Amino acid sequence: MCQCHKKWIGKIKKISYNRLISSDKKVVNSLFKRYFVRTSSLKKGMRIDQTIKDRMDRVLIARGTILDDFYIQAFQKLNIAGVYVSEGEEEPAPEPKKPKPSPLAQKNISTQRVSDPSKVKLSESVKKRVSEGIQYLYQNSDSKSFASTTNSITSNLLKAINDNAAIAVDITALKTSDEYTFKHSVDVATMSMIIAKKKGMSQQDIYNIGIAGLLHDMGKSKIPLEILNKPARLTEEEFAIMKQHSALGYQILKEKEEFNSAISLSVLQHHEKIDGSGYPFGVTADKITPYAKILTVVDVYDALVTERPYKKGLSQRTAVEIIMSMTRELDMDAMKAFLGSVILYPVDSDVTLSNGEIARVVKNNSDSVLRPVVVGLSSGKIYDLAHDLSCACILIE
Repeated sequence: MCQCHKKWIGKIKKISYNRLISSDKKVVNSLFKRYFVRTSSLKKGMRIDQTIKDRMDRVLIARGTILDDFYIQAFQKLNIAGVYVSEGEEEPAPEPKKPKPSPLAQKNISTQRVSDPSKVKLSESVKKRVSEGIQYLYQNSDSKSFASTTNSITSNLLKAINDNAAIAVDITALKTSDEYTFKHSVDVATMSMIIAKKKGMSQQDIYNIGIAGLLHDMGKSKIPLEILNKPARLTEEEFAIMKQHSALGYQILKEKEEFNSAISLSVLQHHEKIDGSGYPFGVTADKITPYAKILTVVDVYDALVTERPYKKGLSQRTAVEIIMSMTRELDMDAMKAFLGSVILYPVDSDVTLSNGEIARVVKNNSDSVLRPVVVGLSSGKIYDLAHDLSCACILIE
């Protein structure tokens, strides 16, 4: 489990856990077993087979998470009597049949549809060049072509953003590489550039923050591999070593005269929080560079949604909810720009509402990324989830 997620779970320990929600039943094979285990009998390595939510329907622990000592101790402190666990592999549930839109639904979809803002798109050839380039950088930090390779990758990303005047990013579709460090670096760079554009920053600033995003984890190239690639949650001692990566990255970049000093400083500060709870120096908002404030928001988001060997990735929706809850740690302007730049439910996608109806997204609300305007495919009803009070209790599942 990533440390930022661990910290977040600590914050919500006071929430009343009166909802232990099991996921929908699925067809299982004969080797799949699901059973209830009291908290006192839970063992490290067991796989939880239910989703635990709070009373606001936010996911606290995802179904499929592998339990470790931290989770088990948390259950004990929260007085959770027990949870369902499972063994073996289950067969995927068949996709539910989507109803054909009714005549009224077709009419309302046509009249209510508003296209999403232009989204950044990376062609397969660009993805390949960027992926190969970022891997080269992380493996050759002392190379004479380090700066030119970095500039080439950043130029590719900036061109992709400028070619279609992109001011948004489909966060459900971002994926450049299957390897965590490289994917994470490119995702952070791309989203940070879009946010910088959303904030009205100059082309040079957008370019610089792209470089900072690509290289923000460069210091991990100096972390021992047994810690960097450990397939389990780090111990406190190991995490203390891992936390050195931001300072190590700063040391690498400050020696390279080709890069603006604001870039190396933002790499140093990308784990700092505005309330002083971050690292490596625990500085507060007035001491944190604007680039770093953006990088921090994106870095936290991407770490939450990314699956690692020792943790399940959270859903995009859950990660956005967590970001929205971090008002003390994250810069509000950067957070608002992030929320205004991401597309969680693209127009024309179908979603399931908490009232059971399948609906089509026809418009995204820029001020409420989680609550777009949708049209029920059967009823034809228009649900403005953000602004219609009659829809206040309806959620997208």
